[in-house]
Amino acid sequence: MANFTAFHPDYFILTGIPGLEKSHLLLSIPFSIMYILALTGNSILILVIGTNETLQQPMYLFLMMLAACDILFSSSSIPKTLSIFWFNCHKISFSGCIVQMYSIHFSFMIESAILVSMAYDRYYAICHPLSYTTTFTGSFIRKMVILALLRSFCIITPIIYLLHRLPYEGSIVIEHTYCEHMSMAGLATADILVNKVYGLIIAASASGVDLILIAVSYVVIVRTVLKLRSSEARVKAFNTCVSHVCVITLFYIPAFFTFITHRVGYKYISPRYHILLANLYVLVPPMMNPIIYGVKTREIRQRVVSTFCKVS
Repeated sequence: MANFTAFHPDYFILTGIPGLEKSHLLLSIPFSIMYILALTGNSILILVIGTNETLQQPMYLFLMMLAACDILFSSSSIPKTLSIFWFNCHKISFSGCIVQMYSIHFSFMIESAILVSMAYDRYYAICHPLSYTTTFTGSFIRKMVILALLRSFCIITPIIYLLHRLPYEGSIVIEHTYCEHMSMAGLATADILVNKVYGLIIAASASGVDLILIAVSYVVIVRTVLKLRSSEARVKAFNTCVSHVCVITLFYIPAFFTFITHRVGYKYISPRYHILLANLYVLVPPMMNPIIYGVKTREIRQRVVSTFCKVS
């Protein structure tokens, strides 16, 4: 065991954003604003939904879970990024790097599962409205949450072993603002083919399958809505899905772009743009989700206003 752990450095060095080191302090302004907005908006959603009995419905409960996951997702990386920008605190321990990597990927997988659950919720509400209330009971929602947690745990936990088994006898500099699976594996002085293959399997079997399930559910939803005779009913049905579609777009597009650039390398994409986008993908969706649902969902807007009017 002593020989095995001897290959691990005490710490790694996170460079920040390569080529933009002189702009770190300036970049910290929009980063910190977006992070504060993400924390504030999602905390308000959790408070409003959790304290209003009229919002204790499946759609809003899933939204509250999404808000909690967004807080974890952004908080796993942004505080360390800001410490690099503000205080030049580039060091992170080997164990801390593993924990940060695990938190980021774990929360990503849970959020993906929640988005699938929300798509299934909209599918049942629109395509099977008569059996919706009997199907989406409290126990059914709890089972869905437990299944999402177990799936994320079983998929992400092996990465810890895959990284821990690798020797790190060369560079300890990670060209990033936070620790990520492939950025850590890339520093190893051993073959990382297993890490690459497992990363591809995760993307294909988890996130890829999730996106396919969401797409299939919305194809069925669109077909069902188009069959409605009333144009008013069609508009109302589509409006209930607009927010979810916007959130899906914000979540998956930058995530897959970041995943692909890690595999393709920096031949075609400058590291500064890749890392900037990687930071935006852990900031923008958590910041925008409460805004999107707050603007598009009348019940949430009304409850937010009434809650803060009572406080004032």
